[in-house]
Amino acid sequence: MNALKSRLLSLQRQAGVVPPPLVPKDDVRKKLARLLGTRERVARAALAAPVGEEIASGVYTVEHSRSADFADDVRVPWIEQPIARERIVCFDTETTGLAGGVGTKAFMIGWAMWRGDRLVTRQLYLTALRGEDAMLREFSAALPRDPVFVSYNGKSYDAPLLKGRYRINRQRHPFDEALHIDLLHPTRRRYRGVWENCRLKTVERELLGIVREDDLPGAEAPAAWLDFLRGRSSRNLGRVVDHNRQDVVTLARLLDHFQDADHSSS
Repeated sequence: MNALKSRLLSLQRQAGVVPPPLVPKDDVRKKLARLLGTRERVARAALAAPVGEEIASGVYTVEHSRSADFADDVRVPWIEQPIARERIVCFDTETTGLAGGVGTKAFMIGWAMWRGDRLVTRQLYLTALRGEDAMLREFSAALPRDPVFVSYNGKSYDAPLLKGRYRINRQRHPFDEALHIDLLHPTRRRYRGVWENCRLKTVERELLGIVREDDLPGAEAPAAWLDFLRGRSSRNLGRVVDHNRQDVVTLARLLDHFQDADHSSS
């Protein structure tokens, strides 16, 4: 075999053909591994591309708006004075766990506010834990001067959780001096026993005619966020963003339902 190679090389030289240098097999394997590794890293980066715009290290924001027909003031039966609509902040969080406690963090804060003839939704979420301080500061800075918070079970869960995170980050939280309307309680008073339960998804279906498509259940949000942090697909993170945005839009519509129901019964 070696004699045949030598003869072939001799003929190539006589014909003026310069053979390509032989590359050791180990070098070929290393080059191939580098190329495959680069391709894999590019593919993983594309899969884990964050949704929205980065506003601080480890914090992204997503914003949408839609036209909305509404009265200037909100009047609900359990509050004596009308509320200027620009003060209202319909908010919801997505967290690293549903049990609460010191170890639970909000990795996403979403809210809806009325601006002119638009309902504007905005969401902040973490792409790294170091961004929590900046996310909380950004949420506080975006609030109106005298906010009225609207939530669904937020008095028992979302607000206490955020208060704790503000304290851990040595920031003043915006909840203690603000009016907080928790729509879970009037919903239960009016519809308990009428529907199978008073979950927000049930309220949407039975009261508002909203049927979500490809909705990611809130209980799956922590796993979707952790998958994103580990460099896996960001598809489910996008579904968390959509889920959270629909939650705060539903709160805005539910608040108006109670206002309209009160007027129709008077």
